[in-house]
Amino acid sequence: MSGENQQVDASSTPDAVPGPQPGPAVPAVPAPRASRARRLAAPALYLAAAGAAFAYVGAVDPNEPGHYPVCPLLRLTGVLCPGCGGLRSAHAFAHGDLAAAFGSNALAVVGYFVFAGFMALWLVRAVRGGPAPRIVLRPASSWAVGAVVLVFAVVRNLSFGSALAP
Repeated sequence: MSGENQQVDASSTPDAVPGPQPGPAVPAVPAPRASRARRLAAPALYLAAAGAAFAYVGAVDPNEPGHYPVCPLLRLTGVLCPGCGGLRSAHAFAHGDLAAAFGSNALAVVGYFVFAGFMALWLVRAVRGGPAPRIVLRPASSWAVGAVVLVFAVVRNLSFGSALAP
């Protein structure tokens, strides 16, 4: 055995048994269903966080200087980003003033309603024991959403789109 590889034939060893080993049949056990409280925990936490954020913005007026930081893009360039006016919009929305909310940031208000619809769907599915909804956008849809946000950002900075500026 001077450095040569030795091959061992598996059929010649007494312990080797060819083919798969049959084992005892194990019945498939279905996964236990989570309790209703456990299914509702995640959407309830998201709703609590969103509610707390709206409560804070509703209580601390962003129209008064010094409470929130200024948008860095607006401060450096004077250009409104798509999110500019979002806090003022949330403040007006929390107080039930939809006209002022749209005037501050219409895109944010659309986002509030999309979020509310998503949360309603999630809660209904959680109560019924269904799966949590997933947001899956096709590439064309992602590009369309990006294009809407970009057009919104550009138009609100032009003279004819001043109605979209906060």
